[in-house]
Amino acid sequence: MAEQKRYKKYVEVTVAFDESGRMLPRTIKWDDELTYEIDKVTDIKQAASMRCGGQGDRYTIKVNGKETYLFFERNASVTGNNIGRWFVEGKTA
Repeated sequence: MAEQKRYKKYVEVTVAFDESGRMLPRTIKWDDELTYEIDKVTDIKQAASMRCGGQGDRYTIKVNGKETYLFFERNASVTGNNIGRWFVEGKTA
């Protein structure tokens, strides 16, 4: 079985902030029709996406009982309203 190629899939994420200011993702919107609730965030650290490139804050999350990664890619600009964007490691068909 051939390994599927991976790509950066930018997604819309709903985020909450705790009292210390830490971002905690709550839902991931996949395309226009699917929204997934994040069951749990188990780890947050700076790391690269080894499968599809890119670097940022890697959130290890559980969705429907399965563990996966969600990345927050920070914007290089220190001004403005766009502080970054979220992506997952998408799979090609």
